[in-house]
Amino acid sequence: MPSPRRSVEGRPLGVSASSSSSSSPGSPAHGGGGGGSRFEFQSLLSSRATGVDPTCARLRASESPVHRRGSFPLAAAGPSQAPPPPLPEEDRMDLNPSFLGIALRSLLAIDLWLSKKLGVCAGESSSWGSVRPLMKLLEISGHGIPWLLGTLYCLCRSDSWAGREVLMNLLFALLLDLLLVALIKGLVRRRRPAHNQMDMFVTLSVDKYSFPSGHATRAALMSRFILNHLVLAIPLRVLVVLWAFVLGLSRVMLGRHNVTDVVFGFFLGYMQYSIVDYCWLSPHNAPVLFLLWSQR
Repeated sequence: MPSPRRSVEGRPLGVSASSSSSSSPGSPAHGGGGGGSRFEFQSLLSSRATGVDPTCARLRASESPVHRRGSFPLAAAGPSQAPPPPLPEEDRMDLNPSFLGIALRSLLAIDLWLSKKLGVCAGESSSWGSVRPLMKLLEISGHGIPWLLGTLYCLCRSDSWAGREVLMNLLFALLLDLLLVALIKGLVRRRRPAHNQMDMFVTLSVDKYSFPSGHATRAALMSRFILNHLVLAIPLRVLVVLWAFVLGLSRVMLGRHNVTDVVFGFFLGYMQYSIVDYCWLSPHNAPVLFLLWSQR
């Protein structure tokens, strides 16, 4: 059975018309069916004018862009924002490090581990703490000040041109060594090992840095200089090489340097003698220097 026609408010049209005719006999709907049709038409017009239809309101609300999923009308309505600028090259995280960087970090870790293991004389309470005084005496034998003072004394006492020439170049080699080691230490600024005790013999400002080892450079330089310019027996030549090796090893055992500091120091001292030999001073290429010294 079909449902009776309903008005906009949800009530039966017949009931609405009858109730209207009974409540207000003087209204236009009281006269018959034509009045009910006119009342229905007026009700539809008034509902459309005021927008009270709940079905239409729900449809309009669902069609609004605010209720659509993933829509942001406020952001879309404004001006388009520019993408953020890229980070500078130094602030980016290197997610794919090079093979060279990995190899250098691995070598550095091995260097620190081996230096700590070999630092058996770093303190009195170390495993070889009783040998520490002997190692410190060996440390003085490779210091720059005794070598400089000894070279100057021998140069003043020398009475031959050949002896003065050798001693003059030895002094030049020592000064070159001090200059290059201080320059590299100031540039690299590598700290000494953490287990080191700063009780060294006559330190300067750059001696708080570790790379390279000045004792190792001086040991390699002096041993090569002596072997090339002094006539020594084979046992003495072996003793000179042994002194240079033990002096470099003592730097690690005392905790003064890492292994790479000593290795690079040996290489630098070896190359320093090549520079001295190439720039060898003699009365022929530096006559003024030898004349000034001979007048003293």
